[in-house]
Amino acid sequence: MKNIRALVVLGVAVIAGIVAVILANRYMTQQGETLGGAKVVVAGKDLDLGTRLTPEMMQAVDWPRGSVPEGASDKIETLATRVVKTSVQRGEPILESKLAPVGATGGLASVIEEGKRAMTVSVNEIIGVAGFALPGNYVDILVNTQDEKAKDPSKQISKIVLERVLVLAVAQEASTDQTKPKVVSAVTLQVTPEEAEKIDLARSVGSLTLVLRNQVDKTPAETRGALKQQLLRGETMAEEPKPAAPVRRVVVRRAPPVAAPKPPALDHVEVIRGTTRSTEQFKAE
Repeated sequence: MKNIRALVVLGVAVIAGIVAVILANRYMTQQGETLGGAKVVVAGKDLDLGTRLTPEMMQAVDWPRGSVPEGASDKIETLATRVVKTSVQRGEPILESKLAPVGATGGLASVIEEGKRAMTVSVNEIIGVAGFALPGNYVDILVNTQDEKAKDPSKQISKIVLERVLVLAVAQEASTDQTKPKVVSAVTLQVTPEEAEKIDLARSVGSLTLVLRNQVDKTPAETRGALKQQLLRGETMAEEPKPAAPVRRVVVRRAPPVAAPKPPALDHVEVIRGTTRSTEQFKAE
């Protein structure tokens, strides 16, 4: 009897051990599929925007299957000859969102957004925000000019003509990895065709100045410009008078006055009764 009981306990223990092994093996397999088994192509070195990719610039590394970035590739061959439109750090996954369209030949032209243009503006140490305007920054553009028909120097005005313009390159460098200010003689901006026309006209009628702005600030600057006369007197630009509200004319026509009816004519008759005298009134017929 004791032998049978021992055999039953032993059999149950063996079955439980087999089940535990199967469950552990399944768990480890699932974890292996989640934590490994995937390949992601990353940059083998720092890449500047406009760089045309070659197999030597990339490498495929193991990546957790459950956290593969969207747009990542697992084959180096599929990314060869593509052009990066933004800077990529060494070891950073090369995503589709960071690549120019298929067929781009490389260089600055390949990173210009569709419908936009690249325009170079001549600057100096002051106009170029002392070299702090770097690729990837946003700037506003001011023009300082004067009305050609106005002989009064107080008509000189400084006004923001464009806001939040993307800097593509400074001098001949388009790298966004720079952190130190650099004095340059030209800044290349990304603009629309209409903005390019405004810049070309602005620099023909006056001098341009770049104003560096916060990367995430999208609030438009609603200014009316600064005049020389107001600058010297400490005044501000007077607001244009608001048009007066239209006056509604209401014509009141009064009816002609109606004459009050005349009281009826009365006849007066003096009546004497003994020593008493009185006057009676009668309507005249």
